[in-house]
Amino acid sequence: MKKLLVVAIVAIISISVYAQEKDLDYTDAFKLVEVWLEAQKDFENLPGISAIVVKDQDVLWKGGFGQANSETGEITKPSTLYSICSISKLFTSVAIMKLYDEGKLRLDDKIVDLLPWYNLEQQYNVSGPITVRTLLTHSSGLPRESAHPYWTGPDFPFPTSAEIKSKLETQETLYPASTYFQYSNLGLSLLGEIIKELSGQTYDEFIQQNIFDPLKLNNTRTKLPEDKYGKELAFGYSSENRNLERAKVNLFQANGIKAAAGFSSNVEDLGKFASWQFRLLDTTTTEILKPSTLKNMQRVHFTDPNWSTTWGLGFAVRKDSEGNKVVSHGGSCPGYRSTLTMYPKEKMAFSVMINASGANPAKYVAGIKSILSKVKEPEKHDKDLSEYTGIYSQQPWWSEEYIGILNGKLVAMSLPNESPGSSLTFLKHIEGDTFRRIRKDKELGEAIIFERDENGKIVKFSQHGNFSVRIEQ
Repeated sequence: MKKLLVVAIVAIISISVYAQEKDLDYTDAFKLVEVWLEAQKDFENLPGISAIVVKDQDVLWKGGFGQANSETGEITKPSTLYSICSISKLFTSVAIMKLYDEGKLRLDDKIVDLLPWYNLEQQYNVSGPITVRTLLTHSSGLPRESAHPYWTGPDFPFPTSAEIKSKLETQETLYPASTYFQYSNLGLSLLGEIIKELSGQTYDEFIQQNIFDPLKLNNTRTKLPEDKYGKELAFGYSSENRNLERAKVNLFQANGIKAAAGFSSNVEDLGKFASWQFRLLDTTTTEILKPSTLKNMQRVHFTDPNWSTTWGLGFAVRKDSEGNKVVSHGGSCPGYRSTLTMYPKEKMAFSVMINASGANPAKYVAGIKSILSKVKEPEKHDKDLSEYTGIYSQQPWWSEEYIGILNGKLVAMSLPNESPGSSLTFLKHIEGDTFRRIRKDKELGEAIIFERDENGKIVKFSQHGNFSVRIEQ
């Protein structure tokens, strides 16, 4: 079977570092996370996934699944580098706000006053000014992109800074400023130019000295390291074609768009970046930024007229279905998808990176969080449940069922699964090898009876009189 072949050929590296919080042990939950991510990687035909879960200053778990390079079999690790694309904007935003803290700019400074060469046409006489604030909140009315076809393969011809400037006069605003949300790589690239103009340093030098070095982000860069491509830096792969194949994508450099989309990093460094933010939100001491400045960045500064898009200063800021504040940013570049999602009240952060286009890393953050949310005080008993755990075939009706352990009970998780936490099914031990399904209303449902071979090993289970055969332990 494909599953067995992949496991035999492709090594999986995952490091589970679990913590005790309020006497809850997340060890079994992270085992479910690992099984789920490995399965989703296979069923969605993803080359590789790296992920991390951070609680305040601690790494609860980190893992890598699949391949960084299908040609050499280079395995994916938590330390694997990816293009993080638009997550680069967070570093640019922090740099801008450092200049703000130093009194070198104001949020309502006009761009035309900060960049003397700025000459993009404002086509709306009634428009308010394009300012630092409107660039940070994507409400400037500027076009999404510079006038170059840099998202077009196979070579992705990103313009230099000089080329961006030379085409500005040929472009015009899409909307009046402060009217609509319009995501703009051009706007964040202009913020990179402002950093150069006001600091007297190159953009790269300023980011390195003021963010990377203080936070010890030793694996984060303002470019993709070409000498590491296919080794520490994962190959990027395309979205699937009709034959369900993914092609290798050419290496690119964002050049003049780097402030918006040019960085590379790994989940470990983004975990450090999140921990810095949790520290700063819980202190009165300046660390790169003033605490009040970061808090200001992570509150809503612009709401689109549709009321569904809300943005802070560089950060996407929203509420989840439970009313919790979520601060995040995603990245999508040729061959790569990534996300950094933070829950400030819980001091929890999640980062997922995938070396393929057409994937949705935010879905994996939601899945990981949903599994962790099911952790409770474990049930105490003497029976060894580990002998029942493993993957069981559900063919031809469905794909697979994983039997694991959570909260001291057996738990069933179907694979693949878009919402693993909400679909977990707990089993109550009755006697011997007999369990019963625990319904959502806590009543007991049908029996699940495990069967053994002549050597006493669990080989299948029956439910409603039909069998599911164990295919992997």
